[in-house]
Parts: sequence; structure tokens; C-alpha cells
Amino acid sequence: MPEELPRSLRLLRDARRIAVVAHSPRLDRPWHAIASYLDDAGYEVSLVNPALDEALGRRCYDRVQELPHAVDLVDVFRLPWETPSVAEEAVAAGAGALWLQLGIVSRRAEAIARAGGLEVVMDRCTMVDHRRLVALGERAPRAP
Repeated sequence: MPEELPRSLRLLRDARRIAVVAHSPRLDRPWHAIASYLDDAGYEVSLVNPALDEALGRRCYDRVQELPHAVDLVDVFRLPWETPSVAEEAVAAGAGALWLQLGIVSRRAEAIARAGGLEVVMDRCTMVDHRRLVALGERAPRAP
């Protein structure tokens, strides 16, 4: 019997729509490379970055609630003390999970997200975990 996937990998396997949240106009930052990777991997990637009007050939939104559709996962590239407000946005937008990127931990954001019914991953990279998922032979994202 195969071993059950860790929660972070299950979230990525089951996600279809991911919002990447950043606040940097620089396209040489990790948020841009990882958003591009996730897009190439087949996810429907939306960008929330009030510092830019567009990136990756698509509009950037100022807040998660402005997205034209719900997302399965909110992938956050913000400083830890800025993440509670993003957690509030994710809850208000009806997201499925809050994912704080590698090096980002916020117990307050975690509490807000969990109280709103979201799953939470902290201090992990979506790109690294997706590559791990693919190496395990899992298909991600799953077809609807």
C-alpha cells in the first residue's frame, strides 16, 4: 500500500487555481520565477501584486478578493508581519489554503487562516514541493 502524501503535497496535487501574492515590482525576485513555474506546470495562476499592473502577460490585482474567481491556494511572498492581512484576504475570498513561502512563518496568519477554515502551510516552497510531487509520480494539477 503506498504511503500517504504529506499535506503540502496533497494540497498541490489537488489544487487547480493558485494566487501568487507579492509586493515587489522586481521580476528577478523568487515570486516571479515561481509563479512562472507554476503556470508552466499547468496551474491557473493569478497574480496579486499591488506594485505592478501586469506580469507574466496578465493583470496583477491589488487584493485576493479582487480576483475574478476563487482559488484553491494562496501562495504568499510577503514579510512575516505582513501575512496576517493576506490571511484575512484569503479567508474573505473563500480560498482553500494559505501557503507561506520558504522562510515565512506567522502564527497570527496561521490562526486567522485556520479560524476561517483554510489549511495552512508555512516555510515551504511550492516549486520545490511540486517537483517532489512530480518525482513521486503524482499528476499535478489534477484535471477537473
